[in-house]
Amino acid sequence: MKTWVGSMLLCMCLAGSAVALDLPDAPKKAKPVPQPLSHSWDSPGVSYRELRQGKPSDAGMTSAPMDEIDKVIQSAIEQNLIPGAVVLVARRGVIVKEKAYGLAAKYRDDEFTLKAEPIRMQTDTIFDLASISKLLTSTAVMQLAEQGRLQLDQPVAAYLPAFAANDKEQVTVRQLLTHTSGFPAYIPLYKKGDDRAERLQIVLRHPLSGKPGSAYVYSDLNMITLGALVEKQAGMPLDAYIHERILVPLGMSQTMFNPPKPLRKKIAATEFQTAPDRGLVWGEVQDENAWALGGVAGHAGLFGTARDLAVFAQMMLNGGTYDGKRILSAQSVAWMTQNQLGAFPGEGQGLGWELDRGSYMDALSDSRALGHTGFTGTALVVSPNQETIGILLTNRIHPIRDTAPLNPIRGRVMRQVASAIPVAMPWKDGAWYAGTGDLRQALLTAEAELASGGTLTFDTWLRIENEYDFGYVEVSADGISWEPIGMPQTGESDWARISWKLPAGTRFVRFRYATDETINGRGWYVHRPTVTDEKGREVRTEWHSDGWQQEKGRKDGSS
Repeated sequence: MKTWVGSMLLCMCLAGSAVALDLPDAPKKAKPVPQPLSHSWDSPGVSYRELRQGKPSDAGMTSAPMDEIDKVIQSAIEQNLIPGAVVLVARRGVIVKEKAYGLAAKYRDDEFTLKAEPIRMQTDTIFDLASISKLLTSTAVMQLAEQGRLQLDQPVAAYLPAFAANDKEQVTVRQLLTHTSGFPAYIPLYKKGDDRAERLQIVLRHPLSGKPGSAYVYSDLNMITLGALVEKQAGMPLDAYIHERILVPLGMSQTMFNPPKPLRKKIAATEFQTAPDRGLVWGEVQDENAWALGGVAGHAGLFGTARDLAVFAQMMLNGGTYDGKRILSAQSVAWMTQNQLGAFPGEGQGLGWELDRGSYMDALSDSRALGHTGFTGTALVVSPNQETIGILLTNRIHPIRDTAPLNPIRGRVMRQVASAIPVAMPWKDGAWYAGTGDLRQALLTAEAELASGGTLTFDTWLRIENEYDFGYVEVSADGISWEPIGMPQTGESDWARISWKLPAGTRFVRFRYATDETINGRGWYVHRPTVTDEKGREVRTEWHSDGWQQEKGRKDGSS
């Protein structure tokens, strides 16, 4: 896993600007999106505030990696890892890919008996979003904080007195949002109590398993409690509050708790449950605890489409607004998307949002990247640095939950999204690119006779998974035994000029890009590697690639 390098203290009072720039609103009647001038990596330029359809080039992206996503999903379907999926990618407010694959409902039971009439996946298929629901609950909490109805660093028991039971008097709202309350990871709530009210009380009174603030433990109990807190402070049910204050203003008309039965054929089926005995769960929340809470809970229960999620994500990129409606203040967005867990390296966590999670964000991951996943097979990734949204919704637990982990598929999809964002190059001749891939060994080699030694000079740009993947420069006298020179390249660097001495007797020079079995960065670029002898005279070299490719580019980064 990627090492988190944040420095923010858990309970510090955060300050800072909103995630997005102050951008002009798009015209209501949108014209064709103009061709970009400069929308390269880390420089997306001014974005549209409201989503509209377009081509990859309209957002400064290239098409080939977008097409590779189709292969990733089709392969997963052919291997029976998922029955189907919907992918949506947007950048700079432009939806550049929105595609459905496979089947929304395929099986009748947990024996994989095929349905007589399977239902194909559509781009507007409604999914059980599972834990992505937590983001809407967190948004509701922040709205109430803005209204002065609660304070993040006040004890939860100040608002919900029952929560004080079992020595929880000092647990704060912030600690619930950051999964540092001390709650255990899970309890089988659906096996306890007789109704929603009794089960909520069981959660509120449940003892801690750790000292508050001492560790990060992802727990649904935190968000169930926050859902109850919203209901108490807002004076209305959680589903009614989220519908009225978030979904309706954003126009998220296909997002809801407890979908009505007539919508069933538009909903992706989930698992066949035997404990509890529910049969094929289809159109009802899959999470047993959320189901036992009447389908409405702070941790799970929301159903929605990829397009609706994209609107929610764009609202965050816009600094809290969408289509003229303000959902969150710019300050709340800044707080929600800044790491709260500097005391726990390796766990990037905002208020509700997860941060810098390479396990599913892959090459889109950086210190500002935010997102969340859901057990049913859902994932949302938002990259403020790239003004990019990546959404993958699958029904991976249909018909059983005992399936292969989905994060490798999520990561490969987000890797292609990142690869579609070009790297700006200050030279018309472009550069060598080492490509991406797990367990990759890409070689770029040249022969150079240097009896008395010499110098290797090159320009380099890199976004390499820090301290897990590496770019090496190596020399050899015989082409068999290789020795490294200079420092291994890892982490991040914008274009920089590097010169390293080559030892006497060097006959071969190579660049070697080596990755581990998970998580790639955007990659490693090398421009115009030049070898000179001990007198500074250029030695003619011909570079031979095994895994590298030459990418042409213009100074503005478009292609």
